[in-house]
Amino acid sequence: MQQFFERCRTGLMLVAGLLLAAGLLAAQPAWAQGADPATIVQKFGGKQSFSETEAVIAEAAASGDAALAPALKALRDGGLYWRKSDEAVFVATSRGGEMVLTDPITGEAAGTVAKADVTKVRIKNSIRNAVTAALGTLTLRAADPAQRLRAASTVFSDADPEMIAPLEAAIAAETDAGVLARLEEARAAAILASDRPAAEKAEAAKALQTRGDREALNMLRIFADATDDPVAREAARESIAGIEANIAFWNQMQNVWYGLSLGSVLLLAAIGLAITFGVMGVINMAHGEMVMLGAYTTFVVQEAIRGSAPWLFPWSLTIALPLAFLVSGFVGLVMERGLIRFLYGRPLETLLATFGVSLILQQAVRTVFGPTNREVGNPDWMSGAFDVGLMSITWNRLWIIVFALVVFLALLAVLNRTPLGLQMRAVTQNRKMASAMGIRTPWVDAMTFALGSGIAGVAGVALSQIDNVSPSLGQGYIIDSFMVVVFGGVGNLWGTLVGAMSLGVLNKFLEPYAGAVLGKIIVLVLIILFIQKRPRGLFAQKGRFVDA
Repeated sequence: MQQFFERCRTGLMLVAGLLLAAGLLAAQPAWAQGADPATIVQKFGGKQSFSETEAVIAEAAASGDAALAPALKALRDGGLYWRKSDEAVFVATSRGGEMVLTDPITGEAAGTVAKADVTKVRIKNSIRNAVTAALGTLTLRAADPAQRLRAASTVFSDADPEMIAPLEAAIAAETDAGVLARLEEARAAAILASDRPAAEKAEAAKALQTRGDREALNMLRIFADATDDPVAREAARESIAGIEANIAFWNQMQNVWYGLSLGSVLLLAAIGLAITFGVMGVINMAHGEMVMLGAYTTFVVQEAIRGSAPWLFPWSLTIALPLAFLVSGFVGLVMERGLIRFLYGRPLETLLATFGVSLILQQAVRTVFGPTNREVGNPDWMSGAFDVGLMSITWNRLWIIVFALVVFLALLAVLNRTPLGLQMRAVTQNRKMASAMGIRTPWVDAMTFALGSGIAGVAGVALSQIDNVSPSLGQGYIIDSFMVVVFGGVGNLWGTLVGAMSLGVLNKFLEPYAGAVLGKIIVLVLIILFIQKRPRGLFAQKGRFVDA
């Protein structure tokens, strides 16, 4: 009998233990979740001091519950109110003589009350700053990695020592490598501003070197000047030297990018001139106006689309490209047939005549469109920028570089794979022999001039995205275009490509030291000296040239 009672007692103790364990397991999620967000928000109700409000904000931040974010944003923006009758807290907006109430957690409508029945939760600048920091803490655990990344960047900039614990918790739970790196950088910034031991601060200074940007550099400089510990100061100085070297490298890469961007613009402006000047030997001072006509064609196309078919605007540049080629090519054809063909062999007279044509075209555009700049919009796919390291790359410049290379390759294909290109090369090498072989050199001249002018019009479409569309648009590129053509080698497309990119990069490397104007003068002097040594440019045309 005694054994029976012992077994019963053991069984009851086992059952009690299981019930207790089950109770603890059931209670654990509630404990892990912390305080109910609705309960925290309601603590903003009633008359309280600023310090009490800041304490509630700190409690909201410590909870880590993203459901509190709408209420905190409303508090920061002055839209959080409490009802006088029961001190319940709502997000409220004014509508006539009433206040429309919304639940601060669920966002559900909570009715309306008279304005006299509610009171705004008082705030000041320090509370706004506390709310901003709290929102950063809450979004450290958001579901969206992009939101967590933005939160980590915000916390990094604040460098608040009180954020170390939330950051460590977020680091432990983070799975995205990019976000994790930013969280660790934010923790390092917070440690530098804290009273942690010098050894931890030295490690934090080393960790900031991996970020390598100017913001981290400024933090390290401030820390190095303020700290008394030699070990931490030396670690900070080593990180400063590493970041300065990194910034110097990316500055040079940015100059290379700016140079390639400028070089692509020069290539577009000069490539048509390279054909005209190389095949025909005509110094066309109206080439810049062909570029200008292409830009104004883009403007006209966009105005027509805005008025008739706005949904086509993203395709406006695609529509403008062939039209700009046709408009500028037609004007070039008319100019060659009506004027230039009578002046072959007289380069100075050709120069004066084309200069007169450029003035006529500028005045005609002023008469039709007015003297002021015209707005040409950027499609969405050409707007904005992105970063590569510490280098900023704008989409419009990137697309212009791609477009310039496409035009270059298309022109190479025309010259090397079409009958017109074969005839153009034949006329370039020996005009009289080409004529004796049955090639209609006047027709080749006309088509060549039209092709060069049409390509200039296509260049105007691209330049309309980065420059002001005005009657004097082409004048800013005509001298640079001639420099590119002469430097690269008259009539050689590969020389034009190398010349444009070389001069673009050289200009951008000289500008920080000599300024834009003096930099161009130095480039011009260097080209003159180069031409003294190589009169036919980098890539001279091969063949027996015979004057027509």
